[in-house]
Amino acid sequence: MKVAGQQRRSLWPSPERDAVWVIDQRALPHSLAIQRLASVSQVRDAIAEMWVRGAPLIGATAAYGIALQCSAAPDDAGLRLAQALLDGARPTAVNLVWATRRMLDALLPLPPHQRAMAAWSLADEIAEEDVAVNAAIGRHGLALMQALAAAPTRPGVAPLAGRALNVLTHCNAGWLATVDWGTALAPVYQAQAAGLAVHVWVDETRPRNQGASLTAWELGQQGVAHTVIADNTGGHLMQRGLVDLVIVGADRVTARGDVCNKIGTYLKALAAFDNGVPFYVAMPFSTLDRSIQDGLTEIAIEQRSPRELTHISGRDALGVVTEVQLMPDGSPALNPAFDVTPARLVSGLITEHGVLSADDLVLRNAGRG
Repeated sequence: MKVAGQQRRSLWPSPERDAVWVIDQRALPHSLAIQRLASVSQVRDAIAEMWVRGAPLIGATAAYGIALQCSAAPDDAGLRLAQALLDGARPTAVNLVWATRRMLDALLPLPPHQRAMAAWSLADEIAEEDVAVNAAIGRHGLALMQALAAAPTRPGVAPLAGRALNVLTHCNAGWLATVDWGTALAPVYQAQAAGLAVHVWVDETRPRNQGASLTAWELGQQGVAHTVIADNTGGHLMQRGLVDLVIVGADRVTARGDVCNKIGTYLKALAAFDNGVPFYVAMPFSTLDRSIQDGLTEIAIEQRSPRELTHISGRDALGVVTEVQLMPDGSPALNPAFDVTPARLVSGLITEHGVLSADDLVLRNAGRG
């Protein structure tokens, strides 16, 4: 995608194969900062501290972390230690363990002296696959949006002729959350390229404000019409016929179609269900966890620092980025990073294999082979 009119990806390996470069998302939207990660411990910190975030991007970054370990110490013990270190960085996004397992499954059968070259090659492959998968998600989502634009609107909703298709999204599931294209925003970018008028309602997404800081920034860079809204505004807009569909990303989807995503997603799904608004989840198949069924009881929900809730950062009148405290001293805060949306509230899953039902019978064999 584009930054200041130039094509850009969210991470890329150094030509010397001694580091991986990433966009430090903590600095956005006020500045574009690039960080060099040269060891598996630095990759682990970048994931845990959310320099990089978004399930697909976490997986690709972790793959390069394993490659860095192979360059430093390719023995079995070192690789297993690196895998454990990376897997523990963030517990909820399934792409992380998917990527490290895929790397070790390919590397451990090889003699140690062959592992570094193979590791960098496989990490490149995982990154390129992510780009291709997200482009396919975009194409399938575009077809869905085109069909919706051509269909009669629901009662109380203005006809689409002469206006843009209104899409509501939550958190950031654009190219910053992947290697390129994004998941939930890939259909939006494909729609823009196809000439379909589209407007995005961008949830601010407290407490880390990934919508206001990241989604709004990348949509602006790409020239997509958008409006930032408070998290609690979505239901109000749906009641007034101002949302045509909701598209969100996912950090883990269970075998029966329950969706774990950024906290607040469940409330959007409830509002969409109550107002007859289609609610879609864009996800690569690497986000599907076939080992679990019940998302509510089987997914470990990451509990993040209360400081993300008690404090907020922004740019002051002098242009200086600073942090301020929002809450009174002594008030406790709870900060779960994700919630679970039951499959019954999901209109469909937009995947690289097409738009599928959030149903265990459909998902059981979909994408295999």
